[in-house]
Amino acid sequence: MSDAFQPVLPGAAAPQQPAPATPTNIAYRDGAANPSADALRAHFAAAIGRTEVIWGETTVYVDGAHLADIVRWLHDDPAQRYDYLSDITAVEYRDPELPLQVVWHLRSLPFRRFLRLKVEIPRGAPLDVPSVWSIYRSADWFERECYDMFGITFEEHPNLRRILLADDWDEGHPLRKDYPLRGYREYIQPGFEAPAPRVHSRLRRP
Repeated sequence: MSDAFQPVLPGAAAPQQPAPATPTNIAYRDGAANPSADALRAHFAAAIGRTEVIWGETTVYVDGAHLADIVRWLHDDPAQRYDYLSDITAVEYRDPELPLQVVWHLRSLPFRRFLRLKVEIPRGAPLDVPSVWSIYRSADWFERECYDMFGITFEEHPNLRRILLADDWDEGHPLRKDYPLRGYREYIQPGFEAPAPRVHSRLRRP
């Protein structure tokens, strides 16, 4: 092994913490927040919105304009060291008044911490958020999947294109609530003479 290579040892940055164990009797709400939530508020102030703790997991709502700076700080700061991006996804609710949420799941292996970041995009606003590809190379396919399924544009992504559907797919984004169950085109299933029935949600495209 090269002398320059330093393996990441889970919990190495906080040796005083007890050994990990399966948690029990976790409160649904109002449990102890991840200490990174207070650190974010102290460092970024107005860019940090509300904090929620649900089933022991901390979610911090942040201003999308500052998302890249926040994630960079969480990654680089020696007191945080969020070195693992485990997922990027999105949530759209059926209630047309609720904003669409873009979600980042971060883990600090050295401190054994999990943190969820959310950016809320109001209905009707452009679905644009900063890319974190320059911080985590693993964001590449996560961001492409979000773009493909939800239509979210990750600004400054080096190759933002579809990843699950064909590059020339022109029927929208299948995980949006206004997307018909069987797509927008009529098609005939093998063995049937008529097109499959159409099923629409209550939401409609503008």
